[in-house]
Amino acid sequence: MNFFAAVQYVTEMGAAVANSQLIKPIIIMMTRLVLFLMVIIFSLSCTPTKKTAYFPNQGIAEILSSNQAPKSLIEINDLLSITVTSLSPQASSEFNIPNTVGFTSISYNSAISPVSGYLVGSDGFIKFPRLGRIRVVDITPIELEEKLTGMLLVEGLLQKPLVTVRQLNFKITVLGEVARPSVFNIPNARISLLEAIGMAGDMTIYGKRDNVLLSSPYYYLKSNDIIYVEPNRARISGATRARDLIPIVFSALSFAVITLDILTR
Repeated sequence: MNFFAAVQYVTEMGAAVANSQLIKPIIIMMTRLVLFLMVIIFSLSCTPTKKTAYFPNQGIAEILSSNQAPKSLIEINDLLSITVTSLSPQASSEFNIPNTVGFTSISYNSAISPVSGYLVGSDGFIKFPRLGRIRVVDITPIELEEKLTGMLLVEGLLQKPLVTVRQLNFKITVLGEVARPSVFNIPNARISLLEAIGMAGDMTIYGKRDNVLLSSPYYYLKSNDIIYVEPNRARISGATRARDLIPIVFSALSFAVITLDILTR
């Protein structure tokens, strides 16, 4: 017999014997006990509404002052998309041959798809057509674009080359009190803190709004950043109290059911 079935049974038994003057005080006592226990259980899930607002004590000026996108440096094991164009499409085509590697991408909607690109090796180099091994770590994608453009011009391989570099495995991790904690791949390599929480389905009612933990102190996130939403006191104390009170609640309800069953026989 579950909790609600027990409550319903106690109510029905109380109605059946309500006219008996001998056990009427017992019915009243049992009813009060059930109502008291229900109030305790539901109060454990209550959270003050003040704690459900984002940045309750932070002004707009403070948020805007930290609204600076950090430099995203290329690291070992990054997967890069490199596209080259020039005045001669035929000459540029040899630099745009798909370079398939054993790597899959998981997007924010959990779609898994194989991707092709240049995988940065453990030594920090990639192998690029006609230019050979190129060191790419510790620079930004824009700096790599400039580097490759200069190398193509110096070698005389293309006229007015235009190089575009993009990180394919730019990802963030959102954990804790959110609706859908997960690892998210960001196609455009740019995402803010609030956008990341939104992708994770927003904070739950038990999320600690005034102390969201970040692995880097930026409003706009870097690749491999981790966001952790701490549980608030209502979640921690509620889980502890509920775990302690559930056996007591069911014991009291069982006692009430047995007592009423004996009295109505």
